Amino acid sequence: MLKTGQPAPGFELPDAGMEMVSLNGYLGRWIVVLFFYARDALPQCREEAIGFSDREEEFDRLGAKVLGVSQDDVLCHADFCEAHGLNARLLSDVEGEVCQRYDVLREKEMGGQKRSCVDRITYIIDRQGVVRFAVAVNNNRDHVVEVLNLVKELNRS
Repeated sequence: MLKTGQPAPGFELPDAGMEMVSLNGYLGRWIVVLFFYARDALPQCREEAIGFSDREEEFDRLGAKVLGVSQDDVLCHADFCEAHGLNARLLSDVEGEVCQRYDVLREKEMGGQKRSCVDRITYIIDRQGVVRFAVAVNNNRDHVVEVLNLVKELNRS
C-alpha cells in the first residue's frame, strides 16, 4: 500500500465509455477517491462500486471525484455499469500497470495456481496530488461511509 504523504502516481486509463481519464485532469480542482477492486463480477466488488455510485452526489458536494480501477476491460465495465445503473467512473487497467504503481497487486495461490490479484484499497488524494489516506476494505457496508468521512475530514483541514 502507498504511504500517506507521498505523491500519488500519475495515470491515464480508459473508462467504460472509452474516454481517457488522467489523474492530472483532476488535480488543482478536486479531491480524488481512487478505489481499486478485483473484478466487476465479484459480489463484494459490485457492492462496493454500487456504494460509491449511490453516494456520488455527496462526494461531489465535498469537492471529490470517485474513480474505480480494476483489470477488467472497458467493455466489461460498460456492461457492469449498465446492468447495475452505476454512474461511478470505472477505469480499465488491463495490464495492471497502474495497479502496480499503487502497490495493490498481490500474487495469491488459488486452486493450486498462482494468480495476480488486486487488493481492495481506496486512496484519497488531495488537490495537490498527495495521498492523504489509504484505506483497506474491511467491511463493504462501512467502507464507503468511512471514505466519505475521511473526505469530510480532509476538507476541514
